[in-house]
Amino acid sequence: MRKRTQSRELALQILYQVDVRGPEVLDEIDDLLREQTQDAEVIQFARGIVVGTWEHRAQIDESIAAVATNWDLPRMAVVDRNILRLATYELCFCDDIPPLVSINEAIEMAKKFSTKNSGPFVNGILDNVRLRCAPPAKQKK
Repeated sequence: MRKRTQSRELALQILYQVDVRGPEVLDEIDDLLREQTQDAEVIQFARGIVVGTWEHRAQIDESIAAVATNWDLPRMAVVDRNILRLATYELCFCDDIPPLVSINEAIEMAKKFSTKNSGPFVNGILDNVRLRCAPPAKQKK
């Protein structure tokens, strides 16, 4: 498994726990990551995703809600909601990651960790988020 893919999956697991158990989970982020891997690069990237997603959560949730027609965030499956948050963070705040990479990784996580319908659901929402967040030069990458 590629390092960034592993980082995203670890970040998803922590974001899921934050969503279910509350923000106090963030106090344990380093321990939670070190329980899963000793690779400093994987830990650093995963930590950055979790912290960035949490810090920008209100703006991220607003971006998702704006394009998720007929879907309120609380009504979404917890896994899907956090995959969307993670990928929206990358689309809107990480200029070094091509949008299509973020979307593809999110679709793969949805297929792996959620239901058979989650891949197309995540794809549809993130494609619209991409159009809202990414500058025109970045949209095609």
